[in-house]
Amino acid sequence: MAIEYLGLNSINGPLVVVDGVRGAAYNDIVRFRVNGNEEKLGQIITMEGEKAIIQVFDSTTSMSLDNTHIQFTGHGLEIELAPEIQGRVFDGIGRPIDNLGPIHSGIKRDVNGAPLNPVSRVYPRDYIETGFSAIDGLMTLIRGQKLPIFSGDGMSHNQVAAQIVKQAKLGEDSDEEFAVVFAAMGVKHDIADYFRRSFEESGAMDHVTMFVNTADDPVMERLITPRVALTTAEYLAYDLGKHVLVILTDMTSFAEALREVSSAKQEIPSRKGYPGYLYSELATIYERAGIVKGKPGSVTQIPILTMPNDDITHPIPDLTGYITEGQIVLDRVIEGKNVYPPVGILPSLSRLMKDGIGEGFTREDHSDVANQLFASYSGANEAKSLASVIGEEELSDIDKLYLKFGELFEQKFVGQSQDETRSIQETLDLGWQLLGIFPREELTRMDTEVLDKYYKNTADEVLNQQTTDKPLV
Repeated sequence: MAIEYLGLNSINGPLVVVDGVRGAAYNDIVRFRVNGNEEKLGQIITMEGEKAIIQVFDSTTSMSLDNTHIQFTGHGLEIELAPEIQGRVFDGIGRPIDNLGPIHSGIKRDVNGAPLNPVSRVYPRDYIETGFSAIDGLMTLIRGQKLPIFSGDGMSHNQVAAQIVKQAKLGEDSDEEFAVVFAAMGVKHDIADYFRRSFEESGAMDHVTMFVNTADDPVMERLITPRVALTTAEYLAYDLGKHVLVILTDMTSFAEALREVSSAKQEIPSRKGYPGYLYSELATIYERAGIVKGKPGSVTQIPILTMPNDDITHPIPDLTGYITEGQIVLDRVIEGKNVYPPVGILPSLSRLMKDGIGEGFTREDHSDVANQLFASYSGANEAKSLASVIGEEELSDIDKLYLKFGELFEQKFVGQSQDETRSIQETLDLGWQLLGIFPREELTRMDTEVLDKYYKNTADEVLNQQTTDKPLV
């Protein structure tokens, strides 16, 4: 039988303090009844002896020291799960907001998850196709991987996220089930509506489970949202056998909420005011991606974060880079050239890509094409730097060819429209067309057998199209 307490010791913003508490623990859920009828939820964030500090998932303006009844549940936040959760929209702590009623199921899971034995992990192999040439061709997303997108304020990461949800699928020959869990944290209402409308209009909503925490929702809810999303993903993957892609946006809002709660608790701040445990908090989220031995399905993560002042050394992207297996960096200079998606190729990478591409996965030439495209684009940037010093007219013929390749690569390979999806085969064929403008002896990052099979000189064909909008493939 749960004990009910009457009265609070103090209220400080979203935090309330209750003394004389017994049998409660860190992370336990607390139920409040204000003025005899208003219901609120909270979570214990600190236990000091018999004193509990509770973060309220709502406004505390109606609460006073003597009008609040408190009941400690004795367990963490749990959500109900069922196959019908797909196609539904929930708030940040798992309550339905789509007017379709609650989920009724006998399955309840703690959103904090269970510790995963590293030995039980299976090394990721197969790829997930996003439909973007820049990602699929050069920084391939592998099932079970965590591959973040680093963006900046005002850039097109929301459009990229929505398009990935609409286009993402398993490999061409796969007949396995695929699902998407999408969690938005601290977004404006118009952005939340944009995501929901995009998924519904494209027909993708049938296999999407959506969690939305808007900017005017409680900050504590923002800290719970990614955990609720990942608990749902784990159920879909390990119980129902689906391969699940989880998109979390924006992890910067999550970190800001963590800093706000830490400040309210009067903790000693670390770098740029963030708490010293920011790394471990991010790790508990990112490390829930993977494939588990003996379990069907997989959980793959694409966390999206906006870098404050476009600073990749800021604590949030810096710590994220330590935990995850690569990054996709959106470049403001590329976006300024009207290229979408504005992926910065050279600072982006996927550390698991090499083991999930090639013969038996994508195509035998994938690794060679990716290596050569990276090298040739790097050469284009070097030629551009040289031209800024000595002038373009003084460049050698081959350097001028690299300059043209750089322009074509950004516009035709990286760039594509917001309703265009490319298969991995189309991406690789496009790469060969662009590389074909070079003489064969310039393609030094490729195996001779691959060149013999795929190389074709396309200089006349491709360079004559460079001033048109006609796609190469």
